Amino acid sequence: MAAGGYLDFEKPILELEKKIREMKEFASGEEIELSSEIVSLERKLQKLQNEIFSKLSRWQRVQLARHPNRPYTLDYIGHIFTDFIELHGDRGYADDKAVVCGFAKLDGQKALVVGQQKGRDTKAKLMRNFGMMHPEGYRKALRLMKMAAHFGLPIIIFIDTPGAYPGLQAEERGQAEAIARNIREMSVLPVPIIITIIGEGASGGALGIGVGDVLLMQENAWYSVISPEGCAAILWRDQAKAPDAAEALRVSAPDLLELKVIDKILPEPTGGAHRNHQLAAQIVKGELLASLVQLKQLSTQELLQRRLDKLRTIGIYDEI
Repeated sequence: MAAGGYLDFEKPILELEKKIREMKEFASGEEIELSSEIVSLERKLQKLQNEIFSKLSRWQRVQLARHPNRPYTLDYIGHIFTDFIELHGDRGYADDKAVVCGFAKLDGQKALVVGQQKGRDTKAKLMRNFGMMHPEGYRKALRLMKMAAHFGLPIIIFIDTPGAYPGLQAEERGQAEAIARNIREMSVLPVPIIITIIGEGASGGALGIGVGDVLLMQENAWYSVISPEGCAAILWRDQAKAPDAAEALRVSAPDLLELKVIDKILPEPTGGAHRNHQLAAQIVKGELLASLVQLKQLSTQELLQRRLDKLRTIGIYDEI
């Protein structure tokens, strides 16, 4: 990560933005007319951004998905929903703050919102456990998803996690069972489920709240059975080969759309969602509303059959 929250491949953008900022300050302080020069530099900046972000590698997209300024679940909730009321606890052990759950309104339509939440500073990161859910987090999410199904409310999910928490205590409390139960139960919930991958979608940590009818994915998010670093450590015993692993795993949104793992790629503002939270949220909101309209036209039987068919057609394989 370069200075100022920029990634290494964004350094040319950083330098040009700094030059524009300095020129504006100089023109204002000296009362000199430099508007034509500033406009020329701004056009050059736009062209440079388009060039860099039109040919990102899979590893660079992984880096963008992890950008510390990227909008998280609570950011999207604040921009997209109204009347959000967060609910807590799994009624069995504890409240897992790595996942946020609550009821809200999407343009007046009531819905359950579930999403993994990371922290921005050290204190928040520790409180949110870096977005890595414990078993009680999956059980909290399932408890509220069943409540939403009871009242016939759609479920909207945001995925952003480096994986389920791998600690000993999580395993003792049934991490694998909690994820497996969620996958089974979500496959038969009789209400629309819309999932959006807004950052990282790693392994079972994502799948534990990742079964639904429509799977949307932001263009600079990633989704895979394992992180590039984890894959590199297993195959080459060298995490420095993570960029090679990202290419081999095909973790990017275009790859997953081709494999029919996801249904649609959501464009991001130029430079990534972290450059304009509000615009990124507007794009997500529009797709959520469009998906809800389509899903509400289906009967419960059609909805569940469509969900099952979707799971069965994921991926490309050969039968011998």
